[in-house]
Amino acid sequence: MDNLTHSLTGWVLGQAGLKSKTRKGLAALILAANMPDIDVFFGHSCWDPLATHRGFTHSLAGGFVLMPPLLAGLLWLLDRWQVNRGALFKSGLPMHFGWLVALCYVGTISHPLLDMQTSYAVQLLSPFTDRWFHTESLFIIDVWLWGLLSIAIWLSRQKERSGGNWHFPARVGLALMAAYIAGNLALTIQAGRDLNRTLSGTRPRPVFAGLEPVQFWKRELVWKQDGQVARAEWSPFGGLGPVSAPVPDNMSDPLVRRAAFSNEDLRRFMRWSVMPVAEVRRGKCRVEVTFSDARFGGGRFFGREVKNPFNHVVQVPLDRPGCFGQGA
Repeated sequence: MDNLTHSLTGWVLGQAGLKSKTRKGLAALILAANMPDIDVFFGHSCWDPLATHRGFTHSLAGGFVLMPPLLAGLLWLLDRWQVNRGALFKSGLPMHFGWLVALCYVGTISHPLLDMQTSYAVQLLSPFTDRWFHTESLFIIDVWLWGLLSIAIWLSRQKERSGGNWHFPARVGLALMAAYIAGNLALTIQAGRDLNRTLSGTRPRPVFAGLEPVQFWKRELVWKQDGQVARAEWSPFGGLGPVSAPVPDNMSDPLVRRAAFSNEDLRRFMRWSVMPVAEVRRGKCRVEVTFSDARFGGGRFFGREVKNPFNHVVQVPLDRPGCFGQGA
């Protein structure tokens, strides 16, 4: 998910009552809700699990065990520094380090749980395995969640200022958020069932059901089977649309495998990609290989074809007579 959604989630958890447990409680929830994305600064790390976005910092070991106490310690040190300088705190709350740690855990856990709802997936068991976990019940940027959480926070803040029950609007917002995700998950499960029936009982793996922006009830199904990629669109109103003709992913081609790890950008892409595919253009003296991820290869945004931002192009020279120093 985008960081606005993560921040709003931490904020609404605070407005639900958690921020009153300790001084710096709201800061702990919002910062922790974004903290796993610190891995974007370690793309060139020599340790692959850390260099993989949505890898180690989004996992049980990294995100759930190591990072919350670290953030809590930093916030506690900041608080001690402010106290020593004679700072006055508007909230009037005391500092409870135990609650501060607990809120850091709550915020941190919310991050991979939300990311897991998207087609981008997370490696929950990193570094012990690089398996990706996904449920596909949210689009990566969900404007419906933006609106729902923003309204819940605004209503809660209004109640807080007037001395009313300010926990209630935030808690309703969280309940509606959970219901929205559960409903979308039910649609994704039904889309998968319809696909299995259409494919005569075969169970291709992996299968991804990408949501469309705004039109959250629609799914773009993409799957791999026997080295080929196929697609179909689905909605609860029209069911499963026509299945596209399977397209080879070309990942077993020796030239493609050679190109896939030829530079650091591609090595990083291959660590991240769950459904890598390659388009091969062969010339006289070189081969041009375009890598992408089949999850996003449809290039659709609001129903229109757009340029695929995940493409990586590499040139592979061929060792043939007369090709030394030649172009394509």
